[in-house]
Amino acid sequence: MTANSLPLPQIHQDIVKHKSQKLNIQIGQERIYKLLVEVVNNSPPEDALREFKRLFIDCLNSISLNAISVRNGISFIRNEQDFCNTLKRCCYILVNNWASKRQFKYIQELINLLAEYHPSRNSSNSQKISIYKNWLENFVISNDYEELKLFAYRHDSKEKIHWASRYTAYLLIAQSFDRNNPQEQQEAAANLSQQIKDKFKFDLAMFIARSQSTASSVTRYKNPSLLGDNALHLIKTIVIKRGLFSYENLANIFIQQTQNQLLKDFKISIQKYLFFSVNNSQELVVVFKRHLANKLVPWKVEKDEESIDKHLLLRICNRVIDCLTTENGQEPSPLFVLFLSNGNPLTLVIILLKIILICQNARSHLEIRIAHLISYYENFPEEECQSLITFMEIFNITFAIYTENVEYNLIKMKEDNPTCNSPLNLDAYRVFSQLKLDVEY
Repeated sequence: MTANSLPLPQIHQDIVKHKSQKLNIQIGQERIYKLLVEVVNNSPPEDALREFKRLFIDCLNSISLNAISVRNGISFIRNEQDFCNTLKRCCYILVNNWASKRQFKYIQELINLLAEYHPSRNSSNSQKISIYKNWLENFVISNDYEELKLFAYRHDSKEKIHWASRYTAYLLIAQSFDRNNPQEQQEAAANLSQQIKDKFKFDLAMFIARSQSTASSVTRYKNPSLLGDNALHLIKTIVIKRGLFSYENLANIFIQQTQNQLLKDFKISIQKYLFFSVNNSQELVVVFKRHLANKLVPWKVEKDEESIDKHLLLRICNRVIDCLTTENGQEPSPLFVLFLSNGNPLTLVIILLKIILICQNARSHLEIRIAHLISYYENFPEEECQSLITFMEIFNITFAIYTENVEYNLIKMKEDNPTCNSPLNLDAYRVFSQLKLDVEY
């Protein structure tokens, strides 16, 4: 035994002490979680909010944690990380319950309760209370608190909100797949994200139906996008790609033709597929194809002789998504900037759509990457983010049309007598929607 080493009995005692402290923390946490679950399920929201306030705020205004009766309190917590984890999970126990009942008012009150907390001016003899106060203040300026604020999102709010709030569904998706978040947070994020998407899907269908009716403009449904009068034209442009060369048919053909293909061959096939029907004469597309090839060819060369399967398909689709959006999850990729700066958001959205149509499991990765882009751009003023906002609006409409349970079709309503080279007169067509019988997404 060296001079600096502990005797074995001492090491054993330290291990037992550490395990005992960890067990006490887990017991204390579970006691608080059980208490809040019981209150939020069986009592009015006001009572649940009051109980939360008692646990995490009222006790900090006392002279000492030991001087008052803190039933199921937080005095067992010994470090800031445990405090943050406990506080987060307690927040999401309440949020998950209220969100499922659409009681967003109380989520806002919970957020306000934390934001409005100010340490008491009364001096405290308890160093422990001072430490807890500091931990609570740190939480309110943390990213965890910013994520919590997303759950107060309101579709119909008339208040001026940050432009990125329109795309809260994607920020919530990123939360729902983050395994570092408590289960309650993941569930609440997934549920609210789906609610927001469902509302947009419904609003879009109603807008399309009403905007094409002959009724007075007073009865028109509100446009859920920011594209103004161009929205319906864009929708028709997207929907008209039907029949033999529809995006769905092309995806099915591609899947059939590339079954059991070697990865090295698949890398070439997927590039041809993504650019099929894209105007290849565009200089931008030429640059794009070259850049993507440079990214894909050296990717996983050690697996080039392996046959493509669902796992490799998912990985290569995720890799293409990274190249098109953000490769490091922090800043936009060169290709993304290239497309937006050249005013080609629709082309980019269609290529992303074609990826998801051959690999639906890649959609969560795509939406997480979209969330990363929003997080990057939200630090800039709205006027500097117009190209991203246009991309997001086109993305929302395109994916609502092609990857949800509503089918859109373009029906010709009148003859327009086009010549061979004249562009299609979209005013001669109307868009109709119906529920899909076979839902794949």
